[in-house]
Amino acid sequence: MPSSTPTPNQVTVQRVIPAPAEAIFDLLADPARHTEIDGSGTLQSVTSTRGERRLGLGDSFGMSMKWGVPYATKNVVTEFEENRRIAWRTLAPAPLSLVATGRTWRYELEPQPDGSTLVRETWDISTEAPPARPVVRRLAGLTRKNMSRTLERIEQRLTP
Repeated sequence: MPSSTPTPNQVTVQRVIPAPAEAIFDLLADPARHTEIDGSGTLQSVTSTRGERRLGLGDSFGMSMKWGVPYATKNVVTEFEENRRIAWRTLAPAPLSLVATGRTWRYELEPQPDGSTLVRETWDISTEAPPARPVVRRLAGLTRKNMSRTLERIEQRLTP
């Protein structure tokens, strides 16, 4: 599977997880389980706006967040390839939506010959409105650390 080529507007981390791609994808495609894997500690709860648990292309779901102060986001699935790739764009809440369109979170899964899966998570701010990008880019180091914790938590949830 071809991978995304990182740009200055992206942070990518990866980890080989000893679990099949199908199990990892099922976890990622179930927004109700995102609080279990959030490595940032900011995700408080998730609400599906579609009425079903499993996400598909074009579906949306909400997140109640807290980073100092509580806020909410809406997320729309923008990429979807069963058991291989899922991405959603986090839309900025109003009134921030006037200057920021939100970042994209992408997971790419590559099954390995031994049954494990290489999981690549990418934080892509190229979808942010240009005025917000320099400010958001300052979060790259913290985001990288949080993403590594997310991949660790995925592994913990799916392996004995």
